[in-house]
Amino acid sequence: MSCTPFTIKARRYDTGEPVTIEIVEGHIERIVPAWPDTSADRWPLVAPAFFDLQINGHGGTWFSNDSLTADDVIGALEPHFAFGITRLCPTLITASFEALAAGFSAIDEACRRHDWVQAMVPGCHLEGPFISAEDGPRGAHPLEHVRAADYDEFCRLQEASGGRIRLVTLAAEAQGGLDFIRQVTRDGVVVAIGHTAAEPQQITAAVDAGARLSTHLGNGAHGTIRRHPNYIWEQLAEPRLWASIITDGHHLPESVIRAVIKTKSASRTIITCDAAGLAGCPPGIYEEGSMKVEILEDGRIVIAGQDQLLAGSSLQTDTCVAHAISAAGLSRQQAFDMAGLNPARLLGFETIELKPGSRADLVLFHHRGPAHPLDITATLFQGELKYGSLAH
Repeated sequence: MSCTPFTIKARRYDTGEPVTIEIVEGHIERIVPAWPDTSADRWPLVAPAFFDLQINGHGGTWFSNDSLTADDVIGALEPHFAFGITRLCPTLITASFEALAAGFSAIDEACRRHDWVQAMVPGCHLEGPFISAEDGPRGAHPLEHVRAADYDEFCRLQEASGGRIRLVTLAAEAQGGLDFIRQVTRDGVVVAIGHTAAEPQQITAAVDAGARLSTHLGNGAHGTIRRHPNYIWEQLAEPRLWASIITDGHHLPESVIRAVIKTKSASRTIITCDAAGLAGCPPGIYEEGSMKVEILEDGRIVIAGQDQLLAGSSLQTDTCVAHAISAAGLSRQQAFDMAGLNPARLLGFETIELKPGSRADLVLFHHRGPAHPLDITATLFQGELKYGSLAH
């Protein structure tokens, strides 16, 4: 945390107004209008930094790897500043109990070792292993480790994590799932439905039990489903469920992105990149367990030799925000809030906003408008410059 007060000049992401932001001891002290001598058009825009609740690793490191170390965690976190991400939920997918416990233990150690890691990792996401065993809904999760919902197992994993698991994704129809949802909800954990092949009544029962989110709605599903009823329509129509969506330009058609946001509203939709552990690796073929996958030039991760079978994404939250603006006709404020404010609201964490008193996690960027990427020039984390330059 920077103790030396300083100011930045930029244009607000929500209004475009030129402002001077004074930062003191890692927080925004005040924001006042700025009156540049010349046009402020060349000034960067400034927005609250991103908070992604579903990131699986980086640079070849998976958070669910059974050999994960605290140093691996630190090395996988640091590159995210370049994408404007200052908070994320390390996501551990379906694996053996031993692998999951090892992963959570390493994350806990990294958080206890460094205050900045603790600040960057407000919580963890357990995605699986209590999911559908069916091809399609299971996605790229290993079949051999799919199992019934087990609260005792969850408690042991929660202990390994130091109490850091704050989001759990499971199939609505998982054996023992309803009791599990009730139990972890009482513990203050948010439950999401995902990787499911549930019947409509099972979706309703899971929501009645306490489920609040649909994880990457529209993905982790059969390639072909009956037109209605089905588990996608049911979640879309359920007003008690928020929805997270992967808006990287590959996982969902633009029409689906628009439909989800129109139905759920921008205030109850969350943008996630769901980046794989191979994110940050160059294009090429990689061995992931018994499967060969390929990172393509456009950022898709596919089953090697089968370009249409997605196995993940190497793109990051900034790409997803830019595509959502273009695909759904969102304002910058709507898209940025879906990738920062909304995840914090859902999980009950500190919200970061452009106002005095807020933690100074800020991203400075240029954006020429829909169909153009975000050009991130600087990322501030607790008032410290972690990426880029403040000069302009």
